[in-house]
Amino acid sequence: QVQLVESGGGLVQAGGSLRLSCTASGRTFSSYTMGWFRQPPGKERQFVSAISWSGGTTYYANSVKGRFTISRDNAKSTMYLQMNSLKPEDTAVYYCATRSRTGYSDYRAYDYWGQGTQVTVSS
Repeated sequence: QVQLVESGGGLVQAGGSLRLSCTASGRTFSSYTMGWFRQPPGKERQFVSAISWSGGTTYYANSVKGRFTISRDNAKSTMYLQMNSLKPEDTAVYYCATRSRTGYSDYRAYDYWGQGTQVTVSS
């Protein structure tokens, strides 16, 4: 079992920044690729970003490339998502998850999920 807790969401104006955190417990955090997904209102869950166990490899959705940065601190069992130049279309509930199967952008490759944190970007 693993528990994931996201934090750092909130309301921000377009062009602003937020940093999300995902803290894990109950599993060897450093062994797993981790990912961020989001679910906008009325839409399906979308891949945002993923990071390898060492942090040496990262993946981004095209829609956030150049604006978002994923990172992790294995000593703190925490993953981060720095979000800059936020747009209203970034509004969503953001989830972190641990990957258990091949495929970094497919939500079905992830097994454990946090409860989500709301990000709202006003225009």
